[in-house]
Amino acid sequence: MTVPEIERPDLPDHMTWEDLEQLPDEIAEQIELWEGRVVWVRRGPSEHQRFTVRARNAIERCARKSMVDEPETCWQVDIETNVFLGSTGKSDFLTPDFLVFRCLGSSYEDVRAADTLLIGEVLSPSNTRADMEAKRDRYAGAGIPWYWEVTLARTESVIATIRAYALETGHGHLPDGVRPLRPASYRVVGEWTAADEHGVSIAFPFPIDIPWSELAY
Repeated sequence: MTVPEIERPDLPDHMTWEDLEQLPDEIAEQIELWEGRVVWVRRGPSEHQRFTVRARNAIERCARKSMVDEPETCWQVDIETNVFLGSTGKSDFLTPDFLVFRCLGSSYEDVRAADTLLIGEVLSPSNTRADMEAKRDRYAGAGIPWYWEVTLARTESVIATIRAYALETGHGHLPDGVRPLRPASYRVVGEWTAADEHGVSIAFPFPIDIPWSELAY
């Protein structure tokens, strides 16, 4: 988001969506609710916004082509849109940097995890690995099939790496009596850098082919 970060007011640790709606927009836009728990969202540098938009535009171009080839599908591609994780209620949501979701039945309808095909996060140097892993686990737990991470370089205004993750709902062989902590997790299925002369190319969740120059112009 492009709003500047302002001083955080003293808020309770837990809020409802209705409580959030009573806050000024410049405060509410910096908050996600994780099962009602207030989580402040870091504001990224201008590069974060720039590469968020470039990734979104490139994926939208591929989604439009896919819809021409498969007219029975309909996808929307957007940025910084709340995704509500439950089937009802609004006090458990995340706000990804970019996302692909099915076309909804009416205008201004809430986007639910069940509507969402792909989530993307742009990682600035200020993002901590622990924060992003926690967020990724929540996306996986909500059953969102695809997750992308766009990592920015630390010393240059460029994308360093793009990774695509697919949701794995089963698990490998574990010792007897051992159970996974989480029922679903993501596995890396694609990784690209500027050294890949053919750019980003993956056949799922629809054919995505992005020349690196489209992200780096």
